[in-house]
Amino acid sequence: MPVRILYIYQFFATSESSLGLTRSYEFAKALVEAGHEVTMLTSTSRLPDEYAKRFFGRGEIDGIQIRSVRVPYSNYMSNLRRIASFAAFMFGSVWVALRVPKPDVVYASSTPITVAVPGLAVSSIRRVPMIFEVQDLWPEAAIQMGAISRRGLVAWLAKRLERLAYRKAAAVVPVSPGMAEGVVAEGTSPARVHMIPNFSHLEVFCPGRKSRAEVQRYGLAKRFVVGYAGAIGPSNAVEEQVPQAARILEERGRHDIVFVIAGDGKRLPVLREMTEDLGNVLTLGPIPKAEVPELLRTCDALLTLFGDVPILATNSPNKFFDALATGKPVIVNQPGWTRELVEENGAGVYVPVGDGAALADAVERLADDRAAAKKMGEAARTLAEECFGRNQQAERVVALVEEIGRG
Repeated sequence: MPVRILYIYQFFATSESSLGLTRSYEFAKALVEAGHEVTMLTSTSRLPDEYAKRFFGRGEIDGIQIRSVRVPYSNYMSNLRRIASFAAFMFGSVWVALRVPKPDVVYASSTPITVAVPGLAVSSIRRVPMIFEVQDLWPEAAIQMGAISRRGLVAWLAKRLERLAYRKAAAVVPVSPGMAEGVVAEGTSPARVHMIPNFSHLEVFCPGRKSRAEVQRYGLAKRFVVGYAGAIGPSNAVEEQVPQAARILEERGRHDIVFVIAGDGKRLPVLREMTEDLGNVLTLGPIPKAEVPELLRTCDALLTLFGDVPILATNSPNKFFDALATGKPVIVNQPGWTRELVEENGAGVYVPVGDGAALADAVERLADDRAAAKKMGEAARTLAEECFGRNQQAERVVALVEEIGRG
């Protein structure tokens, strides 16, 4: 029997989008393929332009029914404007959520925590169960990043909303072990906590030869390429580690090593200013999502970097799983789950956050021992295939939705 799902996520993005994670798209598509009916309630920030023509839009993407609220969002927004964007979507999505056909289950995916409001509204008023997905531990993540004050009204309200969402949800889905611990620490029964991490898209990101076109375009011939593809914002802090490492390597005469950084965000101008005199750092800016797999295959090692903020150690970063799938050694700088994965599986190396010298040393060791780097890359791909394949995680989501929606 088909299950009717109302899936709420503010930043829904498809594989054709230039920005955003595709977790919600892949899971919604898997639910449709399993024979279920999915209505995705989202903002227009990652949708094709035609959705922005109306304040409340509708359409269909790959069998997923789309209901949209015209709410802008950008990585360049100030904290105040981001909060305003979250609030606008919260109110608009409540209006839409209570007018779509009654679902069998609501799947509300945070971040931000405000998506819990339409989820709870539908769950309570229409008497259907809610699954609450946790992609960030709000409001703690926002507090530690300095987006909101710990003692302010916004944090007080967000904390109570977080606890209410955990308490009322039929199931809570954190995306990392650290987040699962955070959910349980708030009093949630472990029996209702189902950790489903981000995934490796094994068919899109896969090992292969370096792209001749990429090598020629960026002058990478005979160079050990260290790549980064992702957001360049305050939480990533790429500018706090890569420029220092690059400068050290240049001083050592290691002109055979180059950093290639692709992505966009508030800190991109800062990164470019800090590296404009360096010949071993290429900042490409944003590139089409379709070009990212080819770029990653052209690299010899891949970076997953974050700033010196404790809560970030609980992350389940999409770029990390893309790197594993590509079959490259992964250099991580957080002391949490990602460090455990690369070290225990021989899939990469850990360097302390913000330590440019340690990053330079790690890169130099990999460049000087290509056999070891190749072995790490093979271990990374094996880890992706055995534990983090897209289909594996999607099957778990489908099974959970079916259990809750039919139960």
